Amino acid sequence: MLAIQKRYFPALAEYIREGKESSLHQARRMGQELQGSDPEELLALHEESMRILVANVETEEALKLYNRSVYFLIEAMVAYRLHAEEPDGANEQKFSEMREMLYRSNRSFEMVKNKYENILQHMDSGIALFDSEGILSFINLQMAKLLDIPRRSLVGCNLIEILRHKQLDRSKRKIILRLYKEISIRHSRYFELEDKDGSHYLVTVTYGDQLEGDFLVSVKDVSEYKKIEQTALQNDKLAILGRISAGIAHEIRNPLTSIRGFIQLLRPFLVQLGKEEYARIILAEIDRANDIIYEFLNSSKPSAPMKQNISIVDLIKEIVLLADSEALMRNCQINMETFGNSDDLRVSVDVKQVKQVILNIVKNALDAIEEVKEHRRGCIDLVTRLDGRYVEIMIRDNGKGMDRATLNRLFDPFFTTKESGTGLGLSVSYRIIRNHNGFVRVDSEVDMGTSFLIYLPLAD
Repeated sequence: MLAIQKRYFPALAEYIREGKESSLHQARRMGQELQGSDPEELLALHEESMRILVANVETEEALKLYNRSVYFLIEAMVAYRLHAEEPDGANEQKFSEMREMLYRSNRSFEMVKNKYENILQHMDSGIALFDSEGILSFINLQMAKLLDIPRRSLVGCNLIEILRHKQLDRSKRKIILRLYKEISIRHSRYFELEDKDGSHYLVTVTYGDQLEGDFLVSVKDVSEYKKIEQTALQNDKLAILGRISAGIAHEIRNPLTSIRGFIQLLRPFLVQLGKEEYARIILAEIDRANDIIYEFLNSSKPSAPMKQNISIVDLIKEIVLLADSEALMRNCQINMETFGNSDDLRVSVDVKQVKQVILNIVKNALDAIEEVKEHRRGCIDLVTRLDGRYVEIMIRDNGKGMDRATLNRLFDPFFTTKESGTGLGLSVSYRIIRNHNGFVRVDSEVDMGTSFLIYLPLAD
């Protein structure tokens, strides 16, 4: 056995490295020479040789070497078996048949294994498989991409080691910590995560009682589904608002009109009493209440757009002229930038409604700039460019910005962060853009500023 040990390792290494047929002949001879030995010794010899061969290679390369070594072991084991049955070695045909059967079986296993591994690798969900000791035994490409760490440096780690991985950034570390708490402490099967960029992930955990001791973690990016859900929720809120407005708006406006008329009749008597200021305040408040009701009605059902084919660049220029004087008074500069030919940036829109939307956002930007604590010159950029089949209008400011909670409720009716705001302006704007078959996106960072991105379809 000692003599075979000395020959087995170099022959196996030569076959794995070069795939020579002569190496397989050596395996066959060594199998025949092992008569009287326990076959477990051959397996132990093979395992020890492979341990030496894969000691300094990466995990994926080690798996390939192990797969290749199976053919060498098959030759030795078949020769051992047949030589025990046929001492004279005459049954070469039986040897070939058995060897071919084992080769086919191994190839079939490899094909099935590679097929399913390939499917797992290219799923749109991140997959990680941990063994009963909590050691990561498999991770697919999507999961490694989510963590932004090479797969080979993750396999063999437990959750704590992954948490301490030097390549893991701070935001991902928080997600792994939450994952650890949900799995190890709460034993949750389903939960959601949100990263610093606002992306949403659905995590599904399958525990050992279903996987023979192993447990599987699946992470799927559901950000797009969340956007669809939020859009549907926003539409539901506006529909509810419409039903409410239809029931009460007119009932409120009618008595307000009567009150306004009587106050105007009483105004001369108040002037005589030196209380004209009371009349002025009452009329102003009635007018403000009427304006709120008008916005309320408009937010629930903006009038159908009266579309015109115009250049969006010309409309933006007009808006800049309208807002420029107020901006200068507030120590703010409005810049306009256009990418592409203005003739290519034509849209079919209701000019009045779209102007209302952009002016409303610019006004909000001016207010946000005024609320910045540190003294700095305000800046609002209106950038127009072509984006596929849409015109993109970006309104960017360097104001106080918004946190994630405010962003999530930004287009809700009656939600406002202003003391004197109605919370209807942006919900009206949202509905107007939707009625033009466009959409709105918002990016914001606290103390850095906000960007509104309005997308309107190109004119036919």
